Amino acid sequence: MASLRRLAWMCRKLAKQHVDDPDVPAAPSGAGGYAKWVQIALILYRVELEKSLRETEDYLNEMPGVLAVFDLDEAPHYSSFCRWEQEYRMRELRRLLRDSAEQAGWSGEAAIDASGFQRDQTSYHYRDRANYSLQSMKTTILIDVNSLAIKDVHFTTKKAWDGHIGMQVFRRNAEDLRVLSADANYSWGELRKECRSESTRPLIKHREQTPL
Repeated sequence: MASLRRLAWMCRKLAKQHVDDPDVPAAPSGAGGYAKWVQIALILYRVELEKSLRETEDYLNEMPGVLAVFDLDEAPHYSSFCRWEQEYRMRELRRLLRDSAEQAGWSGEAAIDASGFQRDQTSYHYRDRANYSLQSMKTTILIDVNSLAIKDVHFTTKKAWDGHIGMQVFRRNAEDLRVLSADANYSWGELRKECRSESTRPLIKHREQTPL
């Protein structure tokens, strides 16, 4: 319980640093409304717990000590978590991600890589009802090589080249990077040039253009 409560305090602190008015009561409008810092803190807490929406509601209601950290008597309904997570824009989520990475420890030495996420197993009935046609998503992650903290993420459903994505991610984080490591998929002269112009050392494997 102590470690979970300590995690709750960390989420609360990070959320209050993120909002413009951190002194708003947790539930200023009664049971139906929650302050923005509470929404952010509970979203962060749910992600750290790796629980589903329903599990998070049940889990919190079984831990009054953790609820007290968030100044709540009971957990919000699980549908509230779903609505909150849909309301926050990617720009705001990236800002939160950077703040959490700084708390975990950021050395300035980072690596970037991408991974595919297939959505072929999605229910056809749900896809038709929601007018949903996404088949796959490419996820690119910038991670600190020492603390393993995630600094930035990039999502796309298009067939974007890794070099162009790497340039976007680097430009958003250039001032915090001393070394950028990547595999040959990010081998692009313009990216290396951009890194050096910002005093960042590019450790990017060169792509072989001809067979050895």
